[in-house]
Amino acid sequence: MLLAVDVGNTQTHFGTFREGRLTEHWRFATVRQSTSDQLGAALRNLLELRQVSIQEIDASIVSSTVPVLGPEWAAMAERYLGHTTLTVGPGVKTGMPIRYDNPREIGPDRLVNAVAAHERLGGPCVVVDFGTAITYDPVSAEGEYLGGIISPGVEISLEALTERAAALPKVDVTAPRALIGKTTIDAIRSGIVYGTAGQVDAIVNRLRGELGSETKTIATGGLAHAIVPYTDTIEAVDDLLTLTGLRLIYERNRI
Repeated sequence: MLLAVDVGNTQTHFGTFREGRLTEHWRFATVRQSTSDQLGAALRNLLELRQVSIQEIDASIVSSTVPVLGPEWAAMAERYLGHTTLTVGPGVKTGMPIRYDNPREIGPDRLVNAVAAHERLGGPCVVVDFGTAITYDPVSAEGEYLGGIISPGVEISLEALTERAAALPKVDVTAPRALIGKTTIDAIRSGIVYGTAGQVDAIVNRLRGELGSETKTIATGGLAHAIVPYTDTIEAVDDLLTLTGLRLIYERNRI
C-alpha cells in the first residue's frame, strides 16, 4: 500500500493507494512543530479508524511546502514504516520538462499538480490551486511545465482586511446572498468571492491568449468549491488532484 502525503502551509492531506486506487484520505491542520513521533502516532490512529494497520504501508511519497516538516515525515517513515520515503524535489523523476529559471524554487505541490493535470487533461492546461496562496500553473501542449503565477490566497486577503481595518468583522467564505451586500458581512463576502472569481477569469483568459483558446483548466485546493461556481473559465474541480499527482510521480520513479 502506498502512502501519499501533501504537506501544505495550512493543511496536510494524505491518502492511501492500493494497486493505483485511492482507498482512503484524510486532512488535518499542519503544525510546524510536529515531530516524527507525533506524525507516526497521528497516522496510526487515523488508519486504525478505518481498520487499516500501519504495517500494510510498504511505500510512501511526500511533498512538503513546509521545509521543516519534510525531514520529519521522512524520519517517521524510516522509524514506523520501515522504508525510505520518496520526497518530491530535485532529482525526482516527474516525466515533465521544466521551463523555469531555477527549478529548485518551484513549490513541490505545484509541480505535482501540473503532472496530475496533464495526465488527466493533456496539454495545454492550467491548474488553479486555492490554497494559502492562489497559484496558477500552466503546462504547454508539449507537456512542459512553463512556470506560474502566484497571488495572495482568499483567507490571507480576509485576514489582512480585518487586521488593517479594525471596524470590519471576520467572515466565512460562503456563497454571497447577492452581488450588492445589504450588511457589512455580506459586502465583504461579495467582494472576496466575486473579486477572487474575477481575478481567476482574468488570469486564465490571459493564459489562454498565450497558450491557445483550447487550453483546459482544473482547480483544486480547500476553497476551490467556494470560488469556482462564480468563475467562467474553470472547467473542473478535483480535491484529490495533488494525491493523484503524488501517486503518478511515485510510479515514474519506481521504474
